[in-house]
Amino acid sequence: MLIVIPDMLSREVALGLREQILAAEWVDGNATSGEGSALAKRNRQLPEESEAARAAQQVVAHALASNALFLSAALPHTIFPPLFNRYGTGETFGAHVDNAVRIHGASGTRIRTDLSATLFLTDPEDYDGGALEVEGPFGGVSYRLPAGHMILYPSSSLHRVTPVTRGERVSCFFWMQSLVANAEARAMLFDLDQSIQNLTTRLGADDAEVLRLTNVYHNLMRRWTMC
Repeated sequence: MLIVIPDMLSREVALGLREQILAAEWVDGNATSGEGSALAKRNRQLPEESEAARAAQQVVAHALASNALFLSAALPHTIFPPLFNRYGTGETFGAHVDNAVRIHGASGTRIRTDLSATLFLTDPEDYDGGALEVEGPFGGVSYRLPAGHMILYPSSSLHRVTPVTRGERVSCFFWMQSLVANAEARAMLFDLDQSIQNLTTRLGADDAEVLRLTNVYHNLMRRWTMC
């Protein structure tokens, strides 16, 4: 399941956040790479424990916690602290798959990576190349989204960032462990939740069928949730 979440941040907030972090010191992007990814990765990254990163993480975390579409799709249990990267001309990240388990260096917290996310902080007209390409069962899909938009995709998918040929692409990225580990179950719950929300708008929250479906949703959550 790949889901575009528009306006996770407003364009103004996204561009302002980009300017704030660009003023900080950056390091080689392989600071957080696994052994396999390090061979394919050429970019720069904001040190995750830096003051600039911590401030930016708070902005993103607040937006995630208040976005109903994200919460419905991801059903997040634990979100790895957001990281920030930049790709200039010639920089790229070849085909790779994210590590199944991520360990946060400062806290030692371990999470199973069920879902990955890229939050774009640069408008697509400001750079060429730099597309996020995600492979799935029906082929590959390419994304260059407006600043503030986010793409949510399975961490198990093969994906890449194509070489930037003009300008600079700045983004936020992170992983999360979902309450529901099974991707098919999570997708069904998402579809059911979206239908309930649509029916609630049309029929009202106290409609008998809306209540029945809401009961089904929560009982399925009880069956599939891993806390």
